[in-house]
Amino acid sequence: MKFGIMVSEGPYTHQATDTAYLFIKAALEKGYGVPRVFFYHDGVNNATKLTEPPQDDRHIVNRWSKLAEDHGVDLVVCVAAALRRGIRDENLAPGFRISGLGQLVEAGIQTDRLVVFGD
Repeated sequence: MKFGIMVSEGPYTHQATDTAYLFIKAALEKGYGVPRVFFYHDGVNNATKLTEPPQDDRHIVNRWSKLAEDHGVDLVVCVAAALRRGIRDENLAPGFRISGLGQLVEAGIQTDRLVVFGD
């Protein structure tokens, strides 16, 4: 089974991001595929390398980057939502890329389930 994922909440404002990450980790450990995570609305804030949480807190952006590196997960950031929030290619953390809503549609077509985290 393959899961497409959409995250629409920011990294430190809602539990959706942590839940999505843990869901993906569990799915990968069980042998399921997660070819793409699409970040939409405030979820695009998960992609900025400008995030600097306190040392004793989890670094959500780095976790996503490591997930992409270790498992080849495609981390796609919605271009319109990113530009509205001042996120451009030069602000992206490693493993993220900016693209359009077509990538979300494609994820829905090419996977067995599209799971949405956030409102």
